Amino acid sequence: MCCVAAICSRVHKPVPVKPLALRCRFLHRLSEAPLVQAAKGKPRCLILSPTRELAAQIGESVTTYGKYLPLKSMVVFGGVSINPQINRLSKPLDILVATPGRLLDLVQQKALDLSAIEILVLDEADRMLDMGFMPDLKRILALLPKQRQNLMFSATFSDEIKKLADAFLNNPTLIEVARSNATNDNVEQKAYLVNSDQKQRFLVQLLKQYANQQVIVFTKTKLSASKLARALERDQIPCSAIHGDKSQKERIEALDAFKAGTIHALVATDVAARGLDISDLPLVINYEISTAPEDYVHRIGRTGRAGAKGIAISLIDEDETKYFDEIEKLIKKQIPKEKATINTSRPRPSKATSADDGWFQQPYQPAAAAAPKQVPAKPSTVKRKVVAALLGGFGFKATPQTRNQAKRSTGKPRQKAQASDIAQAEVVETINTL
Repeated sequence: MCCVAAICSRVHKPVPVKPLALRCRFLHRLSEAPLVQAAKGKPRCLILSPTRELAAQIGESVTTYGKYLPLKSMVVFGGVSINPQINRLSKPLDILVATPGRLLDLVQQKALDLSAIEILVLDEADRMLDMGFMPDLKRILALLPKQRQNLMFSATFSDEIKKLADAFLNNPTLIEVARSNATNDNVEQKAYLVNSDQKQRFLVQLLKQYANQQVIVFTKTKLSASKLARALERDQIPCSAIHGDKSQKERIEALDAFKAGTIHALVATDVAARGLDISDLPLVINYEISTAPEDYVHRIGRTGRAGAKGIAISLIDEDETKYFDEIEKLIKKQIPKEKATINTSRPRPSKATSADDGWFQQPYQPAAAAAPKQVPAKPSTVKRKVVAALLGGFGFKATPQTRNQAKRSTGKPRQKAQASDIAQAEVVETINTL
């Protein structure tokens, strides 16, 4: 471990245990192996992540920790153009960080070859092994060499996930740096009992109370995240939303603005609960309680990182009490609860204001691409005649009436084709009268 220890000693900023263990383990193995010439589009190490933001963060830390190692890395995920990623894969590569969907797209386009993988890493393994990712994961595993090292990292592991992991591993070794599904002792956990129709007002009160601190506010759905962010903006609280309906550009801009401190609150779904490492984040608020108790552990894990202190506040209405009871069973800890005290001196925004805003009546829609510039057509000075064209194949059938009309005009009966011509002429006359 001497090589990795020397690298980490140059990183002065404290880092959480799991990210450090994840990156250093495979960096050490790749660096201690005999020097292998990196091949084009054939990485030696594959790191899979459930979200784009986490994939980008892993890529940054691999670059930081591997700065003094002769290893080349890149990150691929969806939501952005695939062509630059294909171009980059045409160059030598050692480490690839990817989300499953985009990885399979690159394999299908024959831009990526996974036959040289020595190490497979699943970050947030419990989410990677759930039923949502399982079909893609099975397809990826079928493309990998049978002889490889598998590493799985997660803050939570249910018994079901452990059994599922055993199906993918040979004689696995379990390493725990803390009790399973435990929360960080550096995080002070609080809970307030508040009616659902009072939650928004109490949240604004809390945000003004912690006005000098940044906060992530978690919701259950994408729609509620968008609506809550819109409502907070109306209350003059600088904020932005991040969730799955946002374009990748919007998600990156929101996260960068939050890290830079230009917005006070980041309203997010559980897409931001997994693995994101945000420096000096003192406060997390669970605006809506997740139905999956494991998500609570990941949510409040965004604060109190690398030895820092943090606060996690949960707002619980009557319908969410049963979900919070499951959370306490999971973490084996009773969280103190108190009834929320609403500040009545603050005027509550009128319901008419929200009703007048049509945005609240529709789900979030990603920003539409700019329409192409319309070039005005040059005025034409040439008068154009109206021309009517008729094609054959009308299939008119001669009738006694049309035959008599033909006989009156020519003095003798006409053929079927001639009767059809008369019918077509009648169509032309009708068109001219329209």
